[in-house]
Amino acid sequence: MTEYTVEFVGTGEEITVADTDTILSRCLEEGIAQEYSCRVGMCLACSARIVEGEVTQPAARGLTEEEREEYALTCMARPASDLKLDRGEYPPSIEADSPAGDPDGSAAADD
Repeated sequence: MTEYTVEFVGTGEEITVADTDTILSRCLEEGIAQEYSCRVGMCLACSARIVEGEVTQPAARGLTEEEREEYALTCMARPASDLKLDRGEYPPSIEADSPAGDPDGSAAADD
């Protein structure tokens, strides 16, 4: 078992995560307020942009192969190196699911 440092940019928070643990599980153990919902790699609520480092996340089904290079689903991701993550950064696919130009996510009614 190898342990890595996971730093959350802009927050000053840092945790140590074993390569056998998910980032989310350690956040919860350490009392760090990481968003999550499904905990099975589908909903993207726990998404974070990978600023630096590498993760393994074979069960991150909510991400495309390309997105897995740049984003981590913390409920599935296990560190493969020291990491810097930007929490609350969502992959482009989540943006494609929301109505364009509608900040509250609700679709405007046609008159």
